Amino acid sequence: MPQHYEFRVSGRVSDRAQVAMEEFSEMKIVPAPPETIIYGEVTDQSHLHGILTFLENLGLHIVSVHELPERAERPERSD
Repeated sequence: MPQHYEFRVSGRVSDRAQVAMEEFSEMKIVPAPPETIIYGEVTDQSHLHGILTFLENLGLHIVSVHELPERAERPERSD
């Protein structure tokens, strides 16, 4: 059963990184200065590690990773 995770990264995620993240279409990106929140479903440990590696390869500094409660409210994008 998929779990919901929240990844917080330092600063703003560049347009290039956002385009690259389309590979993980289930992930949502929410600016929350001075950080960016990336959240979505993670299917298993392998998927989690793949996302973490991907974020690091994009040069993003991961501040925190949290598994969210099943019915937690998700952040809303503020454009």
